[in-house]
Amino acid sequence: MISPAAGDALQGWLANRAALAGASPNTLKAYRADLVDFLAFMTAHKGAPQGLGGVKQVGVSDMRAWMAHTRAGGVAASSLARKLSAVKSFYRWLCDREGFDATAVLQMRSPKFQRRLPRPLDPAAARAVIDTVELQSQTPWVAARDVAVVTLLYGCGLRISEALGLDADAAPLPAVLRILGKGGKERLVPVIDAARDAVTAYLRLCPYPPEPGAPLFRGVRGGRLSPRQVSGLMQATRMQLGLPASATPHALRHSFATHLLEAGGDLRAIQELLGHASLSTTQAYTAVDGAHLMEVYRRSHPKA
Repeated sequence: MISPAAGDALQGWLANRAALAGASPNTLKAYRADLVDFLAFMTAHKGAPQGLGGVKQVGVSDMRAWMAHTRAGGVAASSLARKLSAVKSFYRWLCDREGFDATAVLQMRSPKFQRRLPRPLDPAAARAVIDTVELQSQTPWVAARDVAVVTLLYGCGLRISEALGLDADAAPLPAVLRILGKGGKERLVPVIDAARDAVTAYLRLCPYPPEPGAPLFRGVRGGRLSPRQVSGLMQATRMQLGLPASATPHALRHSFATHLLEAGGDLRAIQELLGHASLSTTQAYTAVDGAHLMEVYRRSHPKA
């Protein structure tokens, strides 16, 4: 149970994240869940609903108890680190507004964990996915739609939410797509001919007219195609091809970045194409060994 005052503070923080940080609905949903779990634990831990006074008085021992309880519940270290990050962000915002000392919360260290690097497909497997995905449906327009989606993910490096969020107004696809990504960050993404042709072929067969404001990629009932459906499509395709479970829709985005870098692409340019705020994030998306990175460095650096 959460006190009304704590609930109001949580709502204010979420509104701040949405307005100033441009957090997506999914991110806000995750933030809310993390903070509700944290505040509910503090209520049980201290034996009473925690108003703002109680929230301000959370100490180091309370934080350690919450982290131990969360880990004991089977939460991975990486997930606990994410939850702790959300709690710290909430406390930074709250102490700025309320003028109290949040050192006890902000000084907590995230648990150590080994960050998993994305596992892209090799070029031959990526091509095989595009060639095979249409076999998962016997309905011609659905098969064409599936080819268009995976070609757009791999050919342009879009997030699944970005691809499925496109409206029919985007068609016919231009040479450069204007994408609104995470945090409201806008970027320009070149569209390869194969992706443009695949979308055109799909629209030619689609029984639903591409009306303004309507989704570009439709489900069989005419609604917007969901990420879950694309995940199921990739699961069937990878099973047919004998690919590992890591061959997901998001792996196509990883593959886009990795294959560009392997071909000598500039890491900063790839960062822009992916819409990453940090170069370190782009490096994690590219499964290229150190020797290849050094070769790119030697070719590109004026002093090398």
